[in-house]
Amino acid sequence: MKFFIDTANLSHIKEAADLGILDGVTTNPSLMAKEGIKGNDNILRHYAEICSIVDGDVSAEVLSTDFDSMVAEGKTLAAIHPNIVVKVPMIKDGIKAIKWFADNGIRTNCTLVFSAGQAILAAKAGASYVSPFIGRIDDSNWDGIELIAQIAHIYNVQGFETEILAASIRNPLHIVRSAEAGAHVCTCPLASILGMLKHPLTDLGLAQFLEDAKKM
Repeated sequence: MKFFIDTANLSHIKEAADLGILDGVTTNPSLMAKEGIKGNDNILRHYAEICSIVDGDVSAEVLSTDFDSMVAEGKTLAAIHPNIVVKVPMIKDGIKAIKWFADNGIRTNCTLVFSAGQAILAAKAGASYVSPFIGRIDDSNWDGIELIAQIAHIYNVQGFETEILAASIRNPLHIVRSAEAGAHVCTCPLASILGMLKHPLTDLGLAQFLEDAKKM
């Protein structure tokens, strides 16, 4: 399973990259706003800077909701760097745009996916990635991991090549369970990645080793 970091914070991206396990980055307008990045030119420059840090796919989200505008915006984003993947919302014109992008050699990430039916449409249109939001699904009293497993089963049966990108990750357990359920990619905040390093028995064991080393 590939690891993406879900942020627009450059220091977090660099820290994750330094671990040696980072495969890519996902962002969205909310994450850009959180870092105080405003204005189209600044956003495009920020994407370019992210691409200079990470040698992997970087999802850059369109802000439009109609077909023509999404296509125009997506072409601009894709021109930033070869690693840019255009992030498109799961709406009617979004599916049309994903099909256009697929036919014209531009990779896409279909975002805001909450059902297997939506995932089927995204794959049929030619999306490179589909992003089920498992944390938000859990918030609505459904099982986000079960959706990952359902999509993985359908894609395997039907031979779809679209990769399942587990999004809206809230904790390290989400990452582990997404891997078990068949997600190809997991995107999450830095805290969730670092949380996987932690276990009380590791801390106790290391403390004991260091204490014993003093006696050598």
